[in-house]
Amino acid sequence: MRDIATVTMTNEILERYDLKAKKKFGQNFLIDANIVDKIAKNACRSDMVCIEIGPGIGSLTQKLALYAKKVYAHEIDEQLLPVLNDIFKDEPKIEIIPGDFLKIDFKDMPYYDEALVVCANLPYYITTPILFKLFESDLQIDNITVMVQKEVADRFRATSGSSDYNALSVIVQYLYDLKYLMTVPKQVFNPRPQVDSAVITFKQKERIPLIDQSAFFALVKNAFRARRKTLYNNLKETYDPSLILKAMANSGIKDNARAQELDLMTFVNLYEEMTDV
Repeated sequence: MRDIATVTMTNEILERYDLKAKKKFGQNFLIDANIVDKIAKNACRSDMVCIEIGPGIGSLTQKLALYAKKVYAHEIDEQLLPVLNDIFKDEPKIEIIPGDFLKIDFKDMPYYDEALVVCANLPYYITTPILFKLFESDLQIDNITVMVQKEVADRFRATSGSSDYNALSVIVQYLYDLKYLMTVPKQVFNPRPQVDSAVITFKQKERIPLIDQSAFFALVKNAFRARRKTLYNNLKETYDPSLILKAMANSGIKDNARAQELDLMTFVNLYEEMTDV
């Protein structure tokens, strides 16, 4: 099969199946085969199964199948399901799974007990919910490679004190080592989005021992509840004020500090003080 990620092949598929990119699903089809190949090669391992979210017309799916043990591609757009099944009808390594990825139960999926990688071109409106579903799952995920808006990638990598630093930055950096693979210009998409994208890889790292990971994540999210408020004023809406002040003092955090001033380890110290005092 010819490369799907070209202008000619993409237009041919769109015309053959009478398709148009749907804004509500954030569909933008990649038309640069070299970029798609680089993403797939970086994401996959031959001994691991790959989960893809939102395959579109299959440009990335096609390349993932070259490098992964098997590809399970989740597609929410019912119009694309017969298209994908037709395009890949002779490809045994690719299985299309219909439905909303956010609503699935991983225990029902054929890859639940497999060693996994994840690769996806994620639309802006759904990036965070999808990533958190993966982050908080019990799947055996070696790495997650995603294409997102460049400004979102910058937030993932942001450090304390920067304007991009937020709760997601802290949580992601607690869970993963981040690698910035490349910037993807808007010109290599059909239709062309308004901004450039970026490809980043999340590589699972050894976790900092915590009593309750979900409780730590909740603390971080509450700390960033309102960016203009101090850390204390954000946290007191959920936690005991006297407990907060004592934990902040024991962690060396000033009373008027804001969440964006705290690095990952300071948040970990604050959590430990909040649970131990």
